[in-house]
Amino acid sequence: MAQPENSPALPHAPAPYPHAASPEAGTPMEEPKRRSPLLFIILAVVLLAGGYYGWTRYQFAVAHESTDDAQVEGDVYPVLPRVGGPVLEVKVEDNQPVKKGDVLATLDPADYQQRVNATEAALAAALAQVTAARAAVGTAQAGVRTAQSTIGVSEANQDKLRKDLKRSTFLREQDIIPQSEYDAVQANLRATNAQRATATDQVSVARQQVVAAEQQVAVAQAVVKQRQADLDNAKLQLSYTTLVAPTNGFVSRKNVQPGQVVAPGQQLMGLVGSERVWVVANFKETQLEDMKVGQPVKLEVDAYPNEEFQGHIESLSAATGARFALLPPDNASGNFVKVTQRIPVKIALDKTDPQHPLRAGMSVNAIVAVK
Repeated sequence: MAQPENSPALPHAPAPYPHAASPEAGTPMEEPKRRSPLLFIILAVVLLAGGYYGWTRYQFAVAHESTDDAQVEGDVYPVLPRVGGPVLEVKVEDNQPVKKGDVLATLDPADYQQRVNATEAALAAALAQVTAARAAVGTAQAGVRTAQSTIGVSEANQDKLRKDLKRSTFLREQDIIPQSEYDAVQANLRATNAQRATATDQVSVARQQVVAAEQQVAVAQAVVKQRQADLDNAKLQLSYTTLVAPTNGFVSRKNVQPGQVVAPGQQLMGLVGSERVWVVANFKETQLEDMKVGQPVKLEVDAYPNEEFQGHIESLSAATGARFALLPPDNASGNFVKVTQRIPVKIALDKTDPQHPLRAGMSVNAIVAVK
């Protein structure tokens, strides 16, 4: 139907893309920009590098077990006096290096020297008793010989008097000698017999005296041994007044001064041995499946972040660390909460570095190659 001439003109519909060029304008359309291939190359390299790094870390984690619950351990020797007394002199200071046998401190030896002198005098007296007892043995043995000689004389007299009695008996029967002479011969024979019996008894007594004297020698020798033991003990106690270093190391935690009175067993200082150190790493029990003695270990010490130390597993503990606690856990009492336990693993160093000494207590990160 035809539009009336007087009707207003309808507005044109808006263009769908107001900023787009109108085809009626006659201008050509612009082409979209192409992205640079360098961006894709960088992205691909980053993805490949990240994937390679992740793969290597995964392979490393599969072949290694690590823990930062590790520390350097060493021998720490307590210096304890074995006798009491006032401290005469202290010859070391904290952190001072010492060698085995060096004098660390001395106690006043006056009392112990007096005991040595007293026991030496007692030993000399005991030795004198041994000498006297041995002399008594010699005297008793001489008495035995004298008594035996008396027996010999008596036997000789007996033989002579028996013969005289035999002759006197024949002569008396012939009435050649008087009865008084015959009686005198008989009396002499009886006296000689009595003398021999007495000499025999003297021999027995003398022999008993020898036995008694020998026993006195044994007693005196036992006393000598006792006095010698007392002297050795007194000298030993005297030697304890000098405290020496049991090994090479460094003095630590010195808490003794001259004039201080110390008691036996009182710790005066510590001595950290320098001969050998090792590492104790506390691995979780879930990490021990493939862990064995002799496997290599890389050690990262916090004190030397730019250094690496090499070692190997020397031994694995037979019990968890909790078993050695003052109050070990008792899972049979109360509520049970499962906690992953840790097993101490002793790691020996393959070599030491004098330029980077390891000291007991240093923190360590231990990485074990289990495969």
